[in-house]
Amino acid sequence: MAHWRFKASKFKNAAPTVPKPEACIRDICVGSYQSYGNSIAASAAFMAFNVDHNGSNLAVLPIDDCGRKSKTMPLLHAHSDTVTDMAFSPFHDGLLVTGSQDCLVKIWHIPEKGLEESLSQPECVFSHQQRRVETVSFHPTADFLLTTTSYATVALWDFNEEKELQTSAEGSDVVQSLSWRGDGMIFATTCKDKQLRVQDPRSNLVTHSANSHQSLKDSRVVWLGDPNWILTTGFDAARLREVIIRDIRKFGDPVKILQLDSSTGILVPLFDVDTNMLFLAGKGDTTIQYMEVSERDPFLIEGLRHSGEQTKGACLVPKRALQVMQAEVNRVLQLTSNSVIPITYQVPRKSYRNYHSDLFPDTASPLSPLLCSQWMAGENKSLSKISLDPEKRQEELMQVHRGNLAEMRASALQKQSNKIHVKETPTNGVSMPPKPMPRSRGCIVDTPNNNHANEHILVENTPQPAARVTKANNGLVNSNYKSMQPRLGPRPYAPPSFGKEIACTETNGKGATSPDPADKPICEVDNKDVEEAEELPQANSKQEDQTKNDEESVKVSEDASEKLSIAERRRLYETRSASVQEAPGSLSPTPLRRRNSLKTNHKQPETICEEPKVVAAKNKVVEQAARAPERTSTVFGRVSKFRHLKGTFMPKAFHIENIRNISQQLPKECDGFHANPIRAAVPLSGPGGKIAVFELDKTGKLPDGVIPALVNGSSVIDFAWDPFDYSRLLVACDNGTVRAWNISDGGLSESTNEPTLILPGIGEKISFIKFHPLARDVLAIGLFDLSVRIWNLKEQKEILQISGHTDQIFSLAWSSCGKFCATVCKDTKIRVFEPRKSVEPLREGVATEGLRGSRVLWALDSSLLVVAGFDKISQRQILVLDAINLSNVLATVGLDVSPAILIPFYDVDSSTLFLTGKGDSTVYVFEVTKEAPYLCALSHHRMDSLHQGLSFLPKNECNISAVEFAKALRLTNNSIKPISYTVPRIKTELFQDDLFPPTRVTWEPAMEAGEWFSGVNKLPQLVSLKPEGMLSLSDNQTNNTNNGGSKASHVSTKINSWEQESIAETRNKIQMAVSNRMELCKKLEQDDMEGVEAEEWDEE
Repeated sequence: MAHWRFKASKFKNAAPTVPKPEACIRDICVGSYQSYGNSIAASAAFMAFNVDHNGSNLAVLPIDDCGRKSKTMPLLHAHSDTVTDMAFSPFHDGLLVTGSQDCLVKIWHIPEKGLEESLSQPECVFSHQQRRVETVSFHPTADFLLTTTSYATVALWDFNEEKELQTSAEGSDVVQSLSWRGDGMIFATTCKDKQLRVQDPRSNLVTHSANSHQSLKDSRVVWLGDPNWILTTGFDAARLREVIIRDIRKFGDPVKILQLDSSTGILVPLFDVDTNMLFLAGKGDTTIQYMEVSERDPFLIEGLRHSGEQTKGACLVPKRALQVMQAEVNRVLQLTSNSVIPITYQVPRKSYRNYHSDLFPDTASPLSPLLCSQWMAGENKSLSKISLDPEKRQEELMQVHRGNLAEMRASALQKQSNKIHVKETPTNGVSMPPKPMPRSRGCIVDTPNNNHANEHILVENTPQPAARVTKANNGLVNSNYKSMQPRLGPRPYAPPSFGKEIACTETNGKGATSPDPADKPICEVDNKDVEEAEELPQANSKQEDQTKNDEESVKVSEDASEKLSIAERRRLYETRSASVQEAPGSLSPTPLRRRNSLKTNHKQPETICEEPKVVAAKNKVVEQAARAPERTSTVFGRVSKFRHLKGTFMPKAFHIENIRNISQQLPKECDGFHANPIRAAVPLSGPGGKIAVFELDKTGKLPDGVIPALVNGSSVIDFAWDPFDYSRLLVACDNGTVRAWNISDGGLSESTNEPTLILPGIGEKISFIKFHPLARDVLAIGLFDLSVRIWNLKEQKEILQISGHTDQIFSLAWSSCGKFCATVCKDTKIRVFEPRKSVEPLREGVATEGLRGSRVLWALDSSLLVVAGFDKISQRQILVLDAINLSNVLATVGLDVSPAILIPFYDVDSSTLFLTGKGDSTVYVFEVTKEAPYLCALSHHRMDSLHQGLSFLPKNECNISAVEFAKALRLTNNSIKPISYTVPRIKTELFQDDLFPPTRVTWEPAMEAGEWFSGVNKLPQLVSLKPEGMLSLSDNQTNNTNNGGSKASHVSTKINSWEQESIAETRNKIQMAVSNRMELCKKLEQDDMEGVEAEEWDEE
C-alpha cells in the first residue's frame, strides 16, 4: 500500500476555467468599500453584489445571468449608506440579509423570477443604534436565526418574531469576522484586539481563546471540515499575509502557520466542506489561490492559481447550482470594478457523459431540521444530506423558494402545529390526518367546539406584514417599513354578530396571548352600535350572503391570477381592501382597528391646531369630499400611494446655466437658496454681500460677464422671499440689518445697492429670518442674544419677543395654524412657544444630541414635530416628536455620516418629507404617519451630481395633469434645474383626487399683520387643484362600479369572457379581417406559362 503522502487526490488537478466575456456580467460600476464583508454573495438561485460608488445599492441577478447590464436595471435600494455585508439564507434562496454603515440590518425577499422592478421595502429591519453593522450571517442549522456584529457586540436575532435573543461583547475592539461551526453549536470570531475566540452563545461563554494575528489590520476566520479545526487569515507583526490552522483541542498551539507575501489586501478564505478545497482571494489581488486541506503535514497543498483582473470581492456558489455533469466541483464568483466573472473549477476526466460520484459526495440539504426557538431551548440537529446525481436528486431542492417572510412564518406555524396535532390526537389504532390550519394573515375563524355563535378568536402567530424596527438592548428605533403586496389581496371580511361585549386577543409575538391588560388591544365599539347590530339580523344574513359571493369572486380571480399583470393585481387588491374597510353597509365600526395596531406604546399624537375649512377660492369648484380619507394601515400593513414616487429633471430648455461664483461660505443657519414661482435668489461669493436674482422664465445659458446682483454692503447671513409678494426679498446681513428689496418686472438689469427698506434698531447680530405662513408682513428674526423678535414690517417696528433659550438658536418653524412656533438650539433642546401669550416657552424637550446644527418643522396638522440634525457621533439623524409631549420621541432614523445639515421640506397634502443638504446628491423622502413607524421611507431621489440647495414651489405650480405632486428648483455649482416629483399612474387623463385633496392656499395671506398681532386666528382657505374639464378618478370608478359591479367582478367577468371565446374563433376573425383588406387571387403564376405537353414526357 502506498504511503499516504503519495496518495493521489481527486482534486489535485482541478483547473480554473475563465469563461468568455460574453458569459460574464459586464458594464457594472463597483466602487471600493471599506468593510469586513465580501461585497458579493450567492445562493443557488441569485447573486447579489454592491454597485455604485456609494455602495448603498445592490444588484440582484440570477445565478447564471450574463451579458452587458443597463444602468437602468432594477436595483435593491437597500440602505442610505454603504452596505458592509450581505448573506443569503441556506434554507431559502430568495432570502437576503444586509448590514450597513447606517446601523441597520434588513431582511429582503427576492421574488422567484428575480427583480422586475427596483425594491426598497424590506421584510423587516433591526437596528444596532449608534454603531455600524460589520458582519451578518445566518445560522447553519436553525431556521429564522440571524447573527450580526457591530463593533464589539455579537447579536442573535429571531426574525420570525422580530426580536433580539441575545447580545455579547467579549472583545474590547471591533469584531472583524464570525464563522459558525457546521453543527451550529458554537462560533468563532476574530477581533481587532488580536484575539481569536470560540463562543457558545446559548451559555454565553467563551470556551476557547488565543492570540491570533499580531497586526491590527483585517482578519478572517472559517471552520474547516474537521469539527475541531479553525483556519484564520490575517497579517503578522511584519505585515506579511499569513494563514493559521488551529485545533480547538490544543488551541494555544497552531497546527500550521503559512506565511505568504506582503500584499496589503486581506485574504478572503472560501472553503468547501465537501471537497476540502480552499480558495484564497485577496482584495486588490489579481490572483486567486487554490489549496487543498489535508489531515496531515503539510496540511495545505497548493493547486493551480487563477490570474486575471483585480478582485473587489469573491464568494462560492452553493453546490446545488453547479454543473455536475461537466465535473464542475466548485465555482468562484469574482467581483471586479466593472464585471462579475464566474471562475469554474473543473476536474479533467476522459468523458463527461456519466455522473462522477467520486467527485460529488452528498451535500447539505436546504431543509432546516429545527426552528430558532428549538435551538435556543437546547436542541441540536445536523443537516440531512442530499445527492447531486441528476438521476437521484430531488429537483425541488435544487432551488428553494419559500415566499416572503409572512409566508415563511405561516409555513413554520403550519409545520409546528401539525407536529403538535399528530402528537396529541388519539388514534385508537386508526391513522388520523392532521387538521388543516385556518387561513393565515389574521383571518377570523370559529373556535373549535364552539357553543356560542358569536365568539371568535384571532389566529395566533398570524404573520405581521409591517416591518418592525427592533433595536439592540430591546429598544425601539423606527425606520423603513414594509408594504406587503400579496398576489390578490385580502379575503373579504365577514363581520360577526356583535354581542354586548367584544373581546380581542393579540399575540405578543411568542405564540401566546399577552397577559398585560395595558397591552391588550381594544375594539372601540359604542353601545349604540351594538344595539343597532342586534336589531338588524336580516342585514347580517344579507351581509353573509354577500360575503359568500365575494369569496366566490375571489376564487375565480385567484384561478386567473397568473393571467393578470402586476398592475392589474395591485389595483384589484387596493379595490378589495378599500371595499373591506370602507363598505357603508358593514355593521362593524369604521374602521374596526385595534389601538396600537403596530405594537407600540406610543399614543396617537393629538393636534394643537384646527383643521381649515373648505371654501371656494378664485371661482374654483371645491370637491364635496373635503379631504381624501387618510390611509393608515390595512390588514397587510401600510400602503402608501407615494411609495413609487419619481423625481425627474425637466428638459434642458427650462434650465438656467452658466451661473458663476456661487457663494459656499454662508452660515449653517441659512438654507443657501430660495425661489418662488417667478424668481430665484442665489448668493454670490466675494465682498459686498451680493445676491443674484434670476427670472425663471428667462432660461438658457447666461452670457459671460458680470451677473447683476443686489449689493448689501455686508456679508449675507440669511435671506427669504415674501410668500405673498413674489417681488420682495428680505436679506439679513452681518452688520445687524435687514434689508428689503423690491424686484421690478423683468428682473435686474444691473447691480444695485439701494434697498427699498432697512429695518431700524435691530443692533444685534442676526441668526435667521422667517416669514409667518398666514399673516402678511409678520417676520420672525432670530438674534445672537438668544431671543427671537417678531416684527410688523408694515409699521416697521418690533411687536413681540420670545426668550428662554440658553444657547445659539439653529432654526425656527411656524405651525400650520400660525399660533405657535418651535425652535431648536445648540443646547440640544426643542421649545414650543405661543408668542402672543407668553415670552417663555410652553414646553421643552430634548432634540438631536449633535452640536453641528439642526432644523425643525411641523407635520400632520401640527400634531408632530420633525427635527433633522446630528447624533453624538456626528451621524445625520431624524427625530419625530409629539408636539403635545416633547419628551415623547416617537421615531428616530439615522441616515449617514456627512457634515451637511439636512434641510427639510414638508408637503402637507401628501404628508411627504423631503430632506437634503448642501453638497449632497440624494434627496431623502419619507412619509410622515400618525402611527408607528411614523417615518416611512419612500423612493429616495439619487442624482448624478452634487447640489448646493433645493427650494420647493407652492402647490399651485404643480402640473396636476401629469400627476406632479411636488415641484422644486435645484441649485448646482453652475445651474438651476427644475425637478418634478410625480406618482406613476395609468389613467393620467383623469384627475387623481386620491393624491390631490383640496390644498391650502399658501400663496395668499389669510390675514393682515395687525389682525394677527391683535390675537385673531384665521385658517387658510382650501382650494381644489382639479383642472377644468378633467374628470375625477373617483367619479370614473363609481360609474364603472354602477355599470358593471365592483372592479373585482368586472375583472372576473372579463376573464370569463376571454375563456369563452376560443383561440380558433379569434384566429378566424383575424384572417377574415385581413382577407377583406387584401385582393384574393387564386390564379397561379404558372398558369400563364407555356409548358411541356404531358405526352412529350413519355417520348424517349
